[in-house]
Amino acid sequence: MPPQDNELPLLLNSREEETAYDSSQKVVVVGIDERDDGDLSPPFSWKRLWLYSGPGFLMSIAFLDPGNLEGDLQSGAIAGYSLLWLLMWATAMGLIIQLLSARLGVATGRHLAELCRDEYPFWARIVLWLMTEVALIGSDIQEVIGSAIAIRILSNGLVPLWAGVVITALDCFVFLFLENYGVRKLEAFFAVLIGLMALSFAWMFGKAKPDGVDVLLGVLVPKLSSRTIQQAVGVVGCIIMPHNVYLHSALVQSRQIDHTKKGRVQEALNYYSIESTIALVVSFVINIFVTTVFAKGFYGTEIANRIGLVNAGQYLQEKYGGGVFPILYIWGIGLLAAGQSSTITGTYAGQFIMGGFLNLRLKKWMRALITRSFAIIPTMIVALIFDTSEESLDVLNEWLNVLQSVQIPFALIPLLCLVSKEQIMGSFKIGPVLKIVSWLVAALVIVINGYLLLEFFSSEVNGAVFATIVCVLTAAYVAFVLYLIIRDIAFSPWNSLTRSKTVDTGN
Repeated sequence: MPPQDNELPLLLNSREEETAYDSSQKVVVVGIDERDDGDLSPPFSWKRLWLYSGPGFLMSIAFLDPGNLEGDLQSGAIAGYSLLWLLMWATAMGLIIQLLSARLGVATGRHLAELCRDEYPFWARIVLWLMTEVALIGSDIQEVIGSAIAIRILSNGLVPLWAGVVITALDCFVFLFLENYGVRKLEAFFAVLIGLMALSFAWMFGKAKPDGVDVLLGVLVPKLSSRTIQQAVGVVGCIIMPHNVYLHSALVQSRQIDHTKKGRVQEALNYYSIESTIALVVSFVINIFVTTVFAKGFYGTEIANRIGLVNAGQYLQEKYGGGVFPILYIWGIGLLAAGQSSTITGTYAGQFIMGGFLNLRLKKWMRALITRSFAIIPTMIVALIFDTSEESLDVLNEWLNVLQSVQIPFALIPLLCLVSKEQIMGSFKIGPVLKIVSWLVAALVIVINGYLLLEFFSSEVNGAVFATIVCVLTAAYVAFVLYLIIRDIAFSPWNSLTRSKTVDTGN
Protein backbone atom coordinates (compact mmCIF):
# COMPACT_ATOMS: atom_id res chain seq x y z
CA MET A 1 0.00 0.00 0.00
CA PRO A 2 1.09 3.59 -0.46
CA PRO A 3 3.08 4.95 2.50
CA GLN A 4 0.52 7.61 3.31
CA ASP A 5 -2.17 4.97 3.71
CA ASN A 6 -0.08 2.98 6.19
CA GLU A 7 0.35 6.05 8.34
CA LEU A 8 -3.41 6.44 8.80
CA PRO A 9 -5.07 5.08 11.94
CA LEU A 10 -8.16 2.96 11.37
CA LEU A 11 -10.42 5.93 12.04
CA LEU A 12 -9.36 9.56 11.95
CA ASN A 13 -11.00 12.10 14.24
CA SER A 14 -10.21 14.92 11.88
CA ARG A 15 -12.20 17.87 10.59
CA GLU A 16 -11.01 17.00 7.10
CA GLU A 17 -13.89 15.55 5.10
CA GLU A 18 -13.91 12.18 3.40
CA THR A 19 -13.43 12.47 -0.37
CA ALA A 20 -13.98 9.99 -3.18
CA TYR A 21 -10.37 10.22 -4.38
CA ASP A 22 -7.22 11.83 -3.04
CA SER A 23 -5.55 14.27 -5.40
CA SER A 24 -2.68 11.82 -5.87
CA GLN A 25 -5.12 9.15 -7.12
CA LYS A 26 -6.77 11.26 -9.82
CA VAL A 27 -5.99 10.93 -13.51
CA VAL A 28 -4.56 14.17 -14.92
CA VAL A 29 -6.24 15.19 -18.18
CA VAL A 30 -5.22 18.86 -18.43
CA GLY A 31 -2.00 19.29 -20.35
CA ILE A 32 -2.81 17.52 -23.61
CA ASP A 33 -3.92 20.78 -25.16
CA GLU A 34 -2.24 23.74 -23.49
CA ARG A 35 -4.69 26.27 -24.90
CA ASP A 36 -6.93 27.69 -22.19
CA ASP A 37 -10.11 29.29 -23.51
CA GLY A 38 -11.58 30.11 -20.10
CA ASP A 39 -15.29 29.51 -20.32
CA LEU A 40 -15.06 27.70 -23.67
CA SER A 41 -14.72 23.94 -23.84
CA PRO A 42 -11.60 22.83 -25.76
CA PRO A 43 -12.12 21.14 -29.15
CA PHE A 44 -12.82 17.40 -29.28
CA SER A 45 -9.82 15.13 -28.89
CA TRP A 46 -9.75 11.35 -29.15
CA LYS A 47 -6.87 11.29 -26.69
CA ARG A 48 -8.90 13.23 -24.15
CA LEU A 49 -11.86 10.89 -24.65
CA TRP A 50 -9.53 7.97 -23.96
CA LEU A 51 -8.31 9.57 -20.72
CA TYR A 52 -11.88 10.29 -19.58
CA SER A 53 -13.01 6.74 -20.45
CA GLY A 54 -13.46 4.37 -17.54
CA PRO A 55 -16.10 5.57 -15.06
CA GLY A 56 -18.94 4.96 -17.52
CA PHE A 57 -17.89 1.37 -18.11
CA LEU A 58 -17.69 0.70 -14.37
CA MET A 59 -21.18 2.19 -14.07
CA SER A 60 -22.45 0.01 -16.93
CA ILE A 61 -21.62 -3.18 -15.03
CA ALA A 62 -24.77 -2.69 -12.94
CA PHE A 63 -26.72 -3.14 -16.21
CA LEU A 64 -25.01 -6.52 -16.68
CA ASP A 65 -25.13 -8.04 -13.20
CA PRO A 66 -26.58 -11.54 -12.60
CA GLY A 67 -29.95 -10.02 -11.63
CA ASN A 68 -30.20 -8.34 -15.04
CA LEU A 69 -29.05 -11.49 -16.81
CA GLU A 70 -31.80 -13.47 -15.09
CA GLY A 71 -34.32 -10.84 -16.17
CA ASP A 72 -32.98 -11.13 -19.73
CA LEU A 73 -33.22 -14.91 -19.93
CA GLN A 74 -36.71 -15.00 -18.40
CA SER A 75 -37.87 -12.23 -20.73
CA GLY A 76 -36.54 -14.13 -23.75
CA ALA A 77 -37.91 -17.51 -22.69
CA ILE A 78 -41.40 -16.22 -21.83
CA ALA A 79 -41.89 -13.21 -24.14
CA GLY A 80 -39.58 -14.10 -27.01
CA TYR A 81 -38.31 -11.08 -28.96
CA SER A 82 -41.35 -8.93 -28.14
CA LEU A 83 -39.77 -6.96 -25.27
CA LEU A 84 -36.48 -6.00 -26.92
CA TRP A 85 -37.85 -2.52 -27.67
CA LEU A 86 -38.58 -2.08 -23.98
CA LEU A 87 -35.06 -3.15 -23.07
CA MET A 88 -33.73 -0.46 -25.41
CA TRP A 89 -35.90 2.30 -23.95
CA ALA A 90 -35.25 1.15 -20.38
CA THR A 91 -31.51 1.41 -21.09
CA ALA A 92 -32.10 4.92 -22.49
CA MET A 93 -33.93 5.90 -19.30
CA GLY A 94 -31.08 4.49 -17.26
CA LEU A 95 -28.64 6.55 -19.32
CA ILE A 96 -30.52 9.75 -18.53
CA ILE A 97 -30.37 9.05 -14.79
CA GLN A 98 -26.69 8.10 -14.89
CA LEU A 99 -25.78 11.23 -16.88
CA LEU A 100 -27.47 13.34 -14.21
CA SER A 101 -25.45 11.52 -11.57
CA ALA A 102 -22.24 12.23 -13.48
CA ARG A 103 -23.30 15.86 -13.95
CA LEU A 104 -23.77 16.26 -10.20
CA GLY A 105 -20.36 14.79 -9.42
CA VAL A 106 -18.46 16.80 -12.04
CA ALA A 107 -20.14 20.17 -11.40
CA THR A 108 -19.88 20.06 -7.60
CA GLY A 109 -16.70 18.05 -7.10
CA ARG A 110 -18.61 15.93 -4.57
CA HIS A 111 -20.67 12.78 -4.87
CA LEU A 112 -24.33 12.21 -4.08
CA ALA A 113 -23.85 10.69 -0.62
CA GLU A 114 -21.67 13.63 0.49
CA LEU A 115 -24.21 16.16 -0.78
CA CYS A 116 -27.09 14.31 0.93
CA ARG A 117 -25.13 14.52 4.18
CA ASP A 118 -25.15 18.32 3.94
CA GLU A 119 -28.59 18.72 2.39
CA TYR A 120 -30.77 16.75 4.80
CA PRO A 121 -31.19 16.80 8.60
CA PHE A 122 -29.46 14.09 10.62
CA TRP A 123 -32.46 11.75 10.94
CA ALA A 124 -33.27 11.94 7.22
CA ARG A 125 -29.74 11.27 6.02
CA ILE A 126 -29.44 8.30 8.39
CA VAL A 127 -32.64 6.86 6.91
CA LEU A 128 -31.30 7.48 3.40
CA TRP A 129 -28.02 5.79 4.30
CA LEU A 130 -29.74 2.76 5.81
CA MET A 131 -32.07 2.38 2.84
CA THR A 132 -29.17 2.64 0.40
CA GLU A 133 -27.16 0.08 2.36
CA VAL A 134 -30.14 -2.29 2.34
CA ALA A 135 -30.44 -1.91 -1.45
CA LEU A 136 -26.71 -2.53 -1.84
CA ILE A 137 -26.85 -5.66 0.32
CA GLY A 138 -29.80 -7.00 -1.67
CA SER A 139 -28.00 -6.39 -4.95
CA ASP A 140 -24.77 -7.88 -3.64
CA ILE A 141 -26.50 -11.07 -2.51
CA GLN A 142 -27.77 -11.61 -6.06
CA GLU A 143 -24.36 -10.88 -7.53
CA VAL A 144 -22.45 -13.14 -5.13
CA ILE A 145 -24.95 -15.96 -5.61
CA GLY A 146 -24.61 -15.50 -9.38
CA SER A 147 -20.82 -15.84 -9.11
CA ALA A 148 -21.18 -18.88 -6.86
CA ILE A 149 -23.52 -20.53 -9.40
CA ALA A 150 -20.95 -19.85 -12.15
CA ILE A 151 -18.16 -21.36 -10.05
CA ARG A 152 -20.30 -24.45 -9.44
CA ILE A 153 -20.89 -24.75 -13.21
CA LEU A 154 -17.22 -24.34 -14.11
CA SER A 155 -16.15 -26.83 -11.41
CA ASN A 156 -18.64 -29.37 -12.79
CA GLY A 157 -20.56 -29.30 -9.52
CA LEU A 158 -17.58 -30.00 -7.26
CA VAL A 159 -17.71 -26.60 -5.53
CA PRO A 160 -20.92 -26.15 -3.51
CA LEU A 161 -22.77 -22.83 -3.44
CA TRP A 162 -21.45 -21.80 -0.01
CA ALA A 163 -17.84 -22.41 -1.09
CA GLY A 164 -18.45 -20.31 -4.21
CA VAL A 165 -19.65 -17.52 -1.94
CA VAL A 166 -16.39 -17.69 0.05
CA ILE A 167 -14.32 -17.58 -3.14
CA THR A 168 -16.32 -14.61 -4.41
CA ALA A 169 -15.87 -12.82 -1.08
CA LEU A 170 -12.14 -12.75 -1.69
CA ASP A 171 -12.63 -10.41 -4.66
CA CYS A 172 -12.37 -7.42 -2.33
CA PHE A 173 -8.66 -8.21 -1.98
CA VAL A 174 -8.33 -8.20 -5.77
CA PHE A 175 -10.02 -4.82 -5.69
CA LEU A 176 -7.62 -3.48 -3.05
CA PHE A 177 -4.62 -4.87 -4.94
CA LEU A 178 -5.62 -3.22 -8.20
CA GLU A 179 -6.68 0.06 -6.60
CA ASN A 180 -3.20 0.52 -5.15
CA TYR A 181 -1.81 0.42 -8.69
CA GLY A 182 -4.00 3.32 -9.79
CA VAL A 183 -7.44 4.04 -11.12
CA ARG A 184 -6.56 3.18 -14.72
CA LYS A 185 -5.39 -0.33 -13.78
CA LEU A 186 -8.69 -0.94 -11.99
CA GLU A 187 -10.65 0.33 -14.99
CA ALA A 188 -8.61 -1.91 -17.31
CA PHE A 189 -9.48 -4.93 -15.16
CA PHE A 190 -13.19 -4.18 -15.48
CA ALA A 191 -12.79 -3.66 -19.23
CA VAL A 192 -11.37 -7.20 -19.46
CA LEU A 193 -14.37 -8.60 -17.53
CA ILE A 194 -16.82 -6.75 -19.79
CA GLY A 195 -14.91 -8.10 -22.79
CA LEU A 196 -15.24 -11.65 -21.41
CA MET A 197 -18.99 -11.17 -21.05
CA ALA A 198 -19.28 -9.80 -24.58
CA LEU A 199 -17.27 -12.66 -26.10
CA SER A 200 -19.07 -15.37 -24.11
CA PHE A 201 -22.58 -14.19 -24.86
CA ALA A 202 -21.70 -13.31 -28.48
CA TRP A 203 -20.46 -16.91 -28.91
CA MET A 204 -23.78 -18.16 -27.51
CA PHE A 205 -25.61 -15.85 -29.91
CA GLY A 206 -23.67 -17.33 -32.81
CA LYS A 207 -24.39 -20.84 -31.57
CA ALA A 208 -28.15 -20.21 -31.23
CA LYS A 209 -28.43 -18.24 -34.52
CA PRO A 210 -31.54 -16.15 -33.73
CA ASP A 211 -33.34 -14.74 -36.76
CA GLY A 212 -31.94 -11.28 -37.49
CA VAL A 213 -35.22 -9.90 -38.85
CA ASP A 214 -37.10 -11.03 -35.74
CA VAL A 215 -34.48 -9.41 -33.52
CA LEU A 216 -34.65 -6.13 -35.45
CA LEU A 217 -38.46 -6.09 -35.34
CA GLY A 218 -38.35 -6.81 -31.61
CA VAL A 219 -36.14 -3.76 -31.08
CA LEU A 220 -38.07 -1.37 -33.34
CA VAL A 221 -41.72 -2.45 -33.02
CA PRO A 222 -43.36 -2.06 -29.57
CA LYS A 223 -45.43 -5.04 -28.48
CA LEU A 224 -47.00 -5.71 -25.10
CA SER A 225 -49.62 -8.17 -23.97
CA SER A 226 -51.21 -9.12 -20.67
CA ARG A 227 -49.25 -12.38 -20.78
CA THR A 228 -45.89 -10.59 -20.80
CA ILE A 229 -46.64 -7.66 -18.49
CA GLN A 230 -44.74 -9.17 -15.56
CA GLN A 231 -41.61 -9.64 -17.67
CA ALA A 232 -42.01 -6.09 -19.01
CA VAL A 233 -42.11 -4.69 -15.49
CA GLY A 234 -39.04 -6.76 -14.61
CA VAL A 235 -37.09 -5.45 -17.63
CA VAL A 236 -37.62 -1.83 -16.59
CA GLY A 237 -37.41 -2.44 -12.86
CA CYS A 238 -33.95 -4.00 -12.85
CA ILE A 239 -32.31 -1.27 -14.94
CA ILE A 240 -32.11 1.47 -12.28
CA MET A 241 -29.94 0.34 -9.35
CA PRO A 242 -29.98 2.73 -6.36
CA HIS A 243 -26.34 2.15 -5.40
CA ASN A 244 -25.24 2.71 -9.01
CA VAL A 245 -26.66 6.24 -8.98
CA TYR A 246 -24.48 7.03 -5.95
CA LEU A 247 -21.50 5.23 -7.47
CA HIS A 248 -21.37 7.10 -10.78
CA SER A 249 -21.36 10.53 -9.09
CA ALA A 250 -18.18 9.43 -7.27
CA LEU A 251 -16.44 7.65 -10.14
CA VAL A 252 -16.36 10.78 -12.32
CA GLN A 253 -14.21 12.51 -9.69
CA SER A 254 -11.30 10.21 -10.56
CA ARG A 255 -10.18 12.81 -13.14
CA GLN A 256 -8.41 16.03 -12.19
CA ILE A 257 -10.74 18.85 -13.24
CA ASP A 258 -10.12 22.55 -12.75
CA HIS A 259 -13.46 23.70 -11.33
CA THR A 260 -12.42 27.36 -11.57
CA LYS A 261 -12.71 27.13 -15.37
CA LYS A 262 -16.21 26.57 -16.71
CA GLY A 263 -14.84 25.27 -20.00
CA ARG A 264 -12.94 22.46 -18.27
CA VAL A 265 -16.04 21.38 -16.36
CA GLN A 266 -18.14 21.44 -19.54
CA GLU A 267 -15.44 19.47 -21.33
CA ALA A 268 -15.56 16.76 -18.65
CA LEU A 269 -19.35 16.61 -18.89
CA ASN A 270 -19.15 16.25 -22.68
CA TYR A 271 -16.61 13.43 -22.60
CA TYR A 272 -18.36 11.59 -19.76
CA SER A 273 -21.62 11.80 -21.71
CA ILE A 274 -20.00 10.25 -24.79
CA GLU A 275 -18.23 7.57 -22.76
CA SER A 276 -21.32 6.64 -20.73
CA THR A 277 -23.43 6.40 -23.88
CA ILE A 278 -20.90 4.06 -25.52
CA ALA A 279 -20.72 1.95 -22.35
CA LEU A 280 -24.49 1.52 -22.14
CA VAL A 281 -24.74 0.73 -25.86
CA VAL A 282 -22.26 -2.09 -25.21
CA SER A 283 -24.31 -3.28 -22.23
CA PHE A 284 -27.49 -3.14 -24.33
CA VAL A 285 -25.92 -5.33 -27.02
CA ILE A 286 -24.79 -7.86 -24.39
CA ASN A 287 -28.28 -7.95 -22.89
CA ILE A 288 -29.66 -8.46 -26.42
CA PHE A 289 -27.37 -11.48 -26.86
CA VAL A 290 -28.68 -13.13 -23.69
CA THR A 291 -32.35 -12.36 -24.34
CA THR A 292 -32.33 -13.59 -27.94
CA VAL A 293 -30.45 -16.81 -27.14
CA PHE A 294 -33.15 -17.85 -24.68
CA ALA A 295 -35.91 -16.54 -26.95
CA LYS A 296 -34.63 -18.70 -29.80
CA GLY A 297 -34.20 -21.79 -27.67
CA PHE A 298 -37.10 -21.76 -25.22
CA TYR A 299 -39.87 -19.36 -26.26
CA GLY A 300 -43.14 -21.25 -26.56
CA THR A 301 -41.81 -24.39 -24.85
CA GLU A 302 -43.19 -26.06 -21.75
CA ILE A 303 -40.08 -25.28 -19.71
CA ALA A 304 -40.07 -21.52 -20.49
CA ASN A 305 -41.58 -20.58 -17.13
CA ARG A 306 -39.17 -22.78 -15.19
CA ILE A 307 -35.91 -21.29 -16.43
CA GLY A 308 -33.90 -19.25 -13.91
CA LEU A 309 -30.30 -18.39 -13.20
CA VAL A 310 -29.69 -21.65 -11.32
CA ASN A 311 -30.75 -24.05 -14.08
CA ALA A 312 -30.20 -21.90 -17.20
CA GLY A 313 -26.83 -23.47 -18.02
CA GLN A 314 -28.19 -27.00 -17.89
CA TYR A 315 -31.13 -26.13 -20.15
CA LEU A 316 -28.74 -24.48 -22.62
CA GLN A 317 -26.60 -27.61 -22.65
CA GLU A 318 -29.60 -29.84 -23.31
CA LYS A 319 -30.85 -27.55 -26.10
CA TYR A 320 -27.65 -26.75 -27.95
CA GLY A 321 -25.43 -29.70 -27.02
CA GLY A 322 -21.72 -29.83 -26.26
CA GLY A 323 -19.11 -29.60 -28.98
CA VAL A 324 -15.52 -28.44 -28.63
CA PHE A 325 -16.65 -25.56 -26.41
CA PRO A 326 -19.74 -26.72 -24.46
CA ILE A 327 -22.25 -23.90 -24.17
CA LEU A 328 -22.72 -24.71 -20.47
CA TYR A 329 -19.17 -23.59 -19.70
CA ILE A 330 -19.33 -20.59 -22.03
CA TRP A 331 -22.42 -19.48 -20.10
CA GLY A 332 -20.53 -20.12 -16.85
CA ILE A 333 -17.62 -17.92 -17.95
CA GLY A 334 -19.94 -15.04 -18.89
CA LEU A 335 -21.92 -15.39 -15.66
CA LEU A 336 -18.73 -15.47 -13.58
CA ALA A 337 -17.44 -12.30 -15.27
CA ALA A 338 -20.79 -10.60 -14.61
CA GLY A 339 -20.87 -11.70 -10.98
CA GLN A 340 -17.26 -10.86 -10.16
CA SER A 341 -17.33 -7.43 -11.82
CA SER A 342 -20.61 -6.44 -10.17
CA THR A 343 -19.56 -7.60 -6.68
CA ILE A 344 -16.34 -5.60 -6.89
CA THR A 345 -18.18 -2.46 -8.05
CA GLY A 346 -20.62 -3.11 -5.19
CA THR A 347 -17.67 -3.00 -2.78
CA TYR A 348 -16.56 0.23 -4.44
CA ALA A 349 -20.04 1.76 -4.14
CA GLY A 350 -20.30 0.70 -0.50
CA GLN A 351 -17.14 2.60 0.37
CA PHE A 352 -18.41 5.80 -1.22
CA ILE A 353 -21.87 5.47 0.33
CA MET A 354 -20.63 4.82 3.85
CA GLY A 355 -17.86 7.42 3.67
CA GLY A 356 -20.16 10.04 2.14
CA PHE A 357 -23.13 9.72 4.48
CA LEU A 358 -21.15 9.19 7.69
CA ASN A 359 -17.95 11.09 6.80
CA LEU A 360 -15.83 8.18 8.03
CA ARG A 361 -12.17 8.37 7.04
CA LEU A 362 -11.07 4.74 7.22
CA LYS A 363 -8.13 2.88 5.75
CA LYS A 364 -8.99 1.27 2.42
CA TRP A 365 -8.76 -2.32 3.61
CA MET A 366 -10.98 -1.59 6.61
CA ARG A 367 -13.67 0.09 4.46
CA ALA A 368 -13.60 -2.80 1.99
CA LEU A 369 -13.80 -5.37 4.80
CA ILE A 370 -16.79 -3.67 6.42
CA THR A 371 -18.60 -3.22 3.11
CA ARG A 372 -17.90 -6.81 2.10
CA SER A 373 -19.06 -8.20 5.45
CA PHE A 374 -22.44 -6.47 5.12
CA ALA A 375 -23.17 -8.60 2.06
CA ILE A 376 -21.16 -11.78 2.58
CA ILE A 377 -22.57 -12.72 5.99
CA PRO A 378 -26.25 -12.74 4.87
CA THR A 379 -25.23 -14.29 1.53
CA MET A 380 -23.47 -17.16 3.31
CA ILE A 381 -26.62 -17.79 5.34
CA VAL A 382 -28.67 -17.76 2.13
CA ALA A 383 -26.26 -20.17 0.41
CA LEU A 384 -26.36 -22.67 3.28
CA ILE A 385 -30.16 -22.59 3.49
CA PHE A 386 -31.03 -22.61 -0.23
CA ASP A 387 -28.11 -24.59 -1.69
CA THR A 388 -30.21 -27.58 -2.75
CA SER A 389 -33.43 -25.83 -3.74
CA GLU A 390 -33.76 -24.09 -7.10
CA GLU A 391 -37.33 -22.99 -6.39
CA SER A 392 -36.30 -21.42 -3.07
CA LEU A 393 -33.53 -19.48 -4.79
CA ASP A 394 -36.02 -18.16 -7.35
CA VAL A 395 -38.37 -17.04 -4.55
CA LEU A 396 -35.45 -15.40 -2.77
CA ASN A 397 -34.52 -13.57 -5.97
CA GLU A 398 -38.07 -12.20 -6.21
CA TRP A 399 -37.85 -10.87 -2.65
CA LEU A 400 -34.46 -9.28 -3.38
CA ASN A 401 -35.87 -7.58 -6.49
CA VAL A 402 -38.67 -6.19 -4.33
CA LEU A 403 -36.15 -5.04 -1.74
CA GLN A 404 -34.22 -3.04 -4.35
CA SER A 405 -37.36 -1.68 -5.99
CA VAL A 406 -38.44 -0.19 -2.68
CA GLN A 407 -35.18 1.76 -2.41
CA ILE A 408 -35.22 3.41 -5.86
CA PRO A 409 -36.89 6.70 -4.77
CA PHE A 410 -34.16 7.21 -2.15
CA ALA A 411 -31.60 7.61 -4.92
CA LEU A 412 -33.65 9.27 -7.66
CA ILE A 413 -35.44 11.94 -5.62
CA PRO A 414 -32.31 13.36 -3.89
CA LEU A 415 -30.46 13.28 -7.23
CA LEU A 416 -33.15 15.18 -9.14
CA CYS A 417 -33.62 17.69 -6.33
CA LEU A 418 -29.90 18.43 -6.13
CA VAL A 419 -29.17 18.77 -9.86
CA SER A 420 -32.04 21.28 -10.13
CA LYS A 421 -30.60 23.70 -7.53
CA GLU A 422 -28.53 26.64 -8.70
CA GLN A 423 -26.92 27.11 -5.29
CA ILE A 424 -25.45 23.62 -5.62
CA MET A 425 -24.90 23.25 -9.37
CA GLY A 426 -24.31 26.87 -10.34
CA SER A 427 -24.65 27.38 -14.10
CA PHE A 428 -24.69 23.59 -14.60
CA LYS A 429 -28.10 23.05 -13.05
CA ILE A 430 -30.48 21.26 -15.39
CA GLY A 431 -32.87 23.35 -17.47
CA PRO A 432 -36.68 23.15 -17.38
CA VAL A 433 -36.99 20.72 -20.31
CA LEU A 434 -34.42 18.26 -18.97
CA LYS A 435 -35.94 18.65 -15.51
CA ILE A 436 -39.41 17.69 -16.78
CA VAL A 437 -38.02 14.74 -18.76
CA SER A 438 -35.98 13.55 -15.78
CA TRP A 439 -38.90 13.70 -13.36
CA LEU A 440 -41.10 11.89 -15.88
CA VAL A 441 -38.50 9.13 -16.22
CA ALA A 442 -38.15 8.91 -12.44
CA ALA A 443 -41.93 8.85 -11.97
CA LEU A 444 -42.28 6.12 -14.60
CA VAL A 445 -39.60 3.97 -12.98
CA ILE A 446 -41.13 4.46 -9.51
CA VAL A 447 -44.65 3.67 -10.76
CA ILE A 448 -43.48 0.54 -12.57
CA ASN A 449 -41.67 -0.66 -9.48
CA GLY A 450 -44.72 0.25 -7.42
CA TYR A 451 -46.77 -2.02 -9.67
CA LEU A 452 -44.22 -4.79 -9.12
CA LEU A 453 -44.51 -4.33 -5.36
CA LEU A 454 -48.31 -4.32 -5.46
CA GLU A 455 -48.41 -7.51 -7.51
CA PHE A 456 -45.87 -9.19 -5.28
CA PHE A 457 -47.46 -8.32 -1.95
CA SER A 458 -50.99 -9.07 -3.16
CA SER A 459 -49.88 -12.66 -3.77
CA GLU A 460 -47.46 -13.07 -0.86
CA VAL A 461 -49.09 -11.23 2.06
CA ASN A 462 -51.28 -13.61 4.03
CA GLY A 463 -52.66 -13.22 7.54
CA ALA A 464 -53.95 -10.21 9.45
CA VAL A 465 -50.77 -9.60 11.46
CA PHE A 466 -48.46 -9.68 8.45
CA ALA A 467 -50.86 -7.50 6.45
CA THR A 468 -50.99 -4.94 9.28
CA ILE A 469 -47.20 -4.78 9.51
CA VAL A 470 -46.93 -4.29 5.74
CA CYS A 471 -49.55 -1.52 5.83
CA VAL A 472 -47.74 0.33 8.63
CA LEU A 473 -44.38 0.07 6.87
CA THR A 474 -45.96 1.17 3.59
CA ALA A 475 -47.47 4.25 5.27
CA ALA A 476 -44.09 5.19 6.77
CA TYR A 477 -42.40 4.59 3.42
CA VAL A 478 -44.85 6.78 1.49
CA ALA A 479 -44.59 9.50 4.15
CA PHE A 480 -40.79 9.63 3.82
CA VAL A 481 -40.91 9.72 0.02
CA LEU A 482 -43.40 12.61 0.18
CA TYR A 483 -41.15 14.36 2.72
CA LEU A 484 -38.21 14.22 0.31
CA ILE A 485 -40.30 15.73 -2.49
CA ILE A 486 -42.17 18.35 -0.45
CA ARG A 487 -39.02 19.42 1.41
CA ASP A 488 -37.35 20.33 -1.86
CA ILE A 489 -40.37 22.37 -2.97
CA ALA A 490 -40.95 24.09 0.35
CA PHE A 491 -37.47 24.71 1.70
CA SER A 492 -35.14 25.04 -1.27
CA PRO A 493 -34.91 28.87 -0.99
CA TRP A 494 -33.58 28.48 2.54
CA ASN A 495 -31.05 25.70 1.94
CA SER A 496 -28.06 27.89 1.13
CA LEU A 497 -28.83 30.21 4.06
CA THR A 498 -29.11 27.28 6.45
CA ARG A 499 -25.82 25.81 5.29
CA SER A 500 -24.01 29.14 5.59
CA LYS A 501 -25.29 29.61 9.15
CA THR A 502 -24.15 26.09 10.03
CA VAL A 503 -20.67 26.85 8.73
CA ASP A 504 -20.55 30.19 10.58
CA THR A 505 -21.48 28.58 13.90
CA GLY A 506 -18.99 25.76 13.38
CA ASN A 507 -21.64 23.02 13.65
